[in-house]
Amino acid sequence: MHDHPPGIRGTGNRRLLGISLAITSVVMIVQIVGAVLSGSLALLADAAHMFTDAAALVIALVASIVAARPANDRRTFGFQRAEVFGAAVNGVILVALSIWVAIEGIQRLLVPGEVEVAGGLMLVVAIVGLVANAVAMWLLSAAQRTSINVRGAYLEVMGDLLGSAAVIVAAIIIITTGWVQADAIASLLIAAMIIPRAITLLREVVSVLSESTPTGMHVTEIRDHILATPGVVDCHDVHVWQLTRGAPVFTAHVVVDDTTLADGGAGPILQRLQSCLSEHFDVEHSTFQLEPAGHVENDAHA
Repeated sequence: MHDHPPGIRGTGNRRLLGISLAITSVVMIVQIVGAVLSGSLALLADAAHMFTDAAALVIALVASIVAARPANDRRTFGFQRAEVFGAAVNGVILVALSIWVAIEGIQRLLVPGEVEVAGGLMLVVAIVGLVANAVAMWLLSAAQRTSINVRGAYLEVMGDLLGSAAVIVAAIIIITTGWVQADAIASLLIAAMIIPRAITLLREVVSVLSESTPTGMHVTEIRDHILATPGVVDCHDVHVWQLTRGAPVFTAHVVVDDTTLADGGAGPILQRLQSCLSEHFDVEHSTFQLEPAGHVENDAHA
């Protein structure tokens, strides 16, 4: 699960975020100029989305730098949670953006006034945005599977791509029919696409911060693997959480029969248990408390 694809997508997360930031910033400027010249609200909304994406990518870059700092006596797990906080800020930005786009889109749809939209220029700029976002998504597609921080940036770029597609459709309608309200409808579609992504990201942030069991990982299955280890009698106080996406942590109290402990089997059992967690469940950080069969645990929780 930790293999990286060859080529540019196999580079570090910070470099990928930096390249995506450069692409986003250039396209944002192009869209702002295009929106002003064409009079397109949808294009301006997409440019605003790109602006927040640029800010979010900066936050993601800062968070990834902080997360790479080594652990110390006060933060014994290091700074990996910085990625989660960065993702939380991204989610809030997405929600605020969608509300603004929806309000502006409704106002223009209900009160179109003397709005004029240059569909041709709007179409060209939207196509540029679509291509650029597709490239940025491709760059981030592999890294987003293991980093919640990169995933936040990836989801925002995906929203930009879908927004550009909506603007393209609106531009074609305006060019062929002259119906300028299509621009406002495209704006509302962009807002509608942003909200579910923002909620999904924020739910994942809450899951990590509340130390819930990572998605797809089942405590019962892990316990069964532990109990199948020779010499293990029982397993309790099982806890699984994650510091950030792709960084699960596991602890458990494992009861071992007295004969195995007396024969010096504690070391081999620990090695087998940790290898099992690493190979079968991709848990690199696991802690086991070995207990003799006669040990009485007064505060077992699982």
